Amino acid sequence: MTDSPNITWVSWLMVATLGLTWGATFLVTEVALEGITPFWLAAFRVAFAALLMVPVWQMRGRTLFASPPPPSTRLTLLAIGGFSTAIPFMLLAWGQQYVTGGFAGVSMASVALIVLPLAHVFIPGERLTWRRSAGFAIGFVGVCVLIGAQAFESSGATLETAGRVACVSAACCYGISSVLMRRLPAIDPIGLSTIILIIAALITVPLALINEGPPPLPDTKTMLVIGFLGLIPTAAANMLRVLVIRSAGPVFMSLTNYQVPVWSVLMGVWLLGEPLPASLLLALALILIGVGLSQLGALRRLFAGTVR
Repeated sequence: MTDSPNITWVSWLMVATLGLTWGATFLVTEVALEGITPFWLAAFRVAFAALLMVPVWQMRGRTLFASPPPPSTRLTLLAIGGFSTAIPFMLLAWGQQYVTGGFAGVSMASVALIVLPLAHVFIPGERLTWRRSAGFAIGFVGVCVLIGAQAFESSGATLETAGRVACVSAACCYGISSVLMRRLPAIDPIGLSTIILIIAALITVPLALINEGPPPLPDTKTMLVIGFLGLIPTAAANMLRVLVIRSAGPVFMSLTNYQVPVWSVLMGVWLLGEPLPASLLLALALILIGVGLSQLGALRRLFAGTVR
């Protein structure tokens, strides 16, 4: 890890890939939930991803830290495993039962706004500037425009307030884990990705058992969907997320959260024949303006390097 974020064309490509992957995940998750309960879906998805990553890590010699870390770093690693996957997966699985999908989408978009002040305080080279703040605020407004009134409607559920707190808490977990991950000393990214998933599996499986009882026996279609969720948006995407945070920083990584709603809407239009929202172009323009403004310095350096 370098002291200052190193944002390259590869960084932009990885963030775009993550946005597309996680945007499409919403549709796949809806299919999976037809055959399995929410907590067990999260547990199976994470456990399968961990099983996929362990042999890859073993083939690389099971290296982790470049030098033996202090006990505090090991505790940080445990916290990252909980905050990056296990806890937010559980919070969202529970919270989305009581809130509108629009509110959940806005909650995830707020990750970028949560990361900004945390990174300013705890990460060298991630200063909070007026331009960066304005850019992220404009992007957030773009997400709200895209989601529309549903973002602020009431679901009418008795536990709606608790559900909203759960969704916002999940966003805070993602923000905290990104900052903690960036602060780790030199570490093997594949080892880090694997350890995160192992810790998450050790948390989610017992909690699923406590909350929903013994796991149901999914049908073949559901098993195939769980396998896809474990392989692509969990194992592979988690690997990309680690690489982006460790190289380009958590603030840059948080741009993914502005892309996800856009891709989700476009996937619904393309695959499900849903109507194209009239607000899409305005929302997309606001998001692009916000991203461009917040990352103006990185874009200038990138294009200056290209010219040379």
